[in-house]
Amino acid sequence: MKCGIVVFPGSNCDHDCYHILKHVLKLDTHWIWHKDEGLDAFDFIVLPGGFSYGDYLRPGAIARFSPIMKSVIDYANQGGRVLGICNGFQILVESGLLPGVLMDNAGQKFICKNLTLRVENSDTPFTSQCTTGQVLSIPINHGQGRYFADDDTLKRLKDNDQVLFRYCDAEGNTSDAANPNGSLDHIAGIANESKNVMGMMPHPERCADPLWRNVDGQLIFKSLIESSLAHT
Repeated sequence: MKCGIVVFPGSNCDHDCYHILKHVLKLDTHWIWHKDEGLDAFDFIVLPGGFSYGDYLRPGAIARFSPIMKSVIDYANQGGRVLGICNGFQILVESGLLPGVLMDNAGQKFICKNLTLRVENSDTPFTSQCTTGQVLSIPINHGQGRYFADDDTLKRLKDNDQVLFRYCDAEGNTSDAANPNGSLDHIAGIANESKNVMGMMPHPERCADPLWRNVDGQLIFKSLIESSLAHT
């Protein structure tokens, strides 16, 4: 299986993703520079976290115009699987592949911490190795992760089961106290209507190495691998 990791100027979680996919999960993993074009050879694509173009204007706003993004959009529109993590989620929103916006965290502070998420829909290429209602421990690391959408968009997300993760406590209960950034409806990750594009603010690549105590992030990558194998 061949997967690609897009590298923008300012990406800083690309090596983390590469390590997990290449060395832990043993995939044929390749860097994709932001000026490259054409993605037909890949089984899935990852847009990693970081600070593409220094987060100038707003996170993801400049990266959205990198040459590779036309290929990413075409790839996604043809059914290719795309995972955006943190800044990658922000880029997917800016590019129009996912609805809504990602705003400054409530409280205007950068947050880096371990927390828990509840799986809202396990019937997707990104969550098939999970169970609905399962609580995962996955860290966050962002300053602009507060998800927001208008009422109509939020209704569509709920009606189409596009909300894949919500922030919760260790028992799976959502609350303001368990919501680290003030995201609307406690949303931590969403998919597009076709469920082949997913963005999430937490970092599964930071909890997927078996040398670490927590490997909950492997469930996201293994779901993506299994669904991509079934898709080929």
